[in-house]
Amino acid sequence: MAKLTLSSEPGIVNRAKRLAKRRRTSLSSMVTHYLDAVSGGEDNAGVVRLGPLTLKASGLLKLPPGSSYEDLLGDALADKHGIGS
Repeated sequence: MAKLTLSSEPGIVNRAKRLAKRRRTSLSSMVTHYLDAVSGGEDNAGVVRLGPLTLKASGLLKLPPGSSYEDLLGDALADKHGIGS
């Protein structure tokens, strides 16, 4: 197994450690499962499984004509972080 070093905010690390403890697993195992899920690992074969709330909310909002999800997300992130005009 390859070793991976990550950096994160201390509060996030502490919350993740508490979650791992509640789930009776290691933080390393949680990160491994996450990376496998988002990278389309062998167990997932590229399939994204949506949770029940996400499935219910899918299709509720319509994008404005001429805009894409990526454009809206980029704008929201720019506003959040004070980037751009």
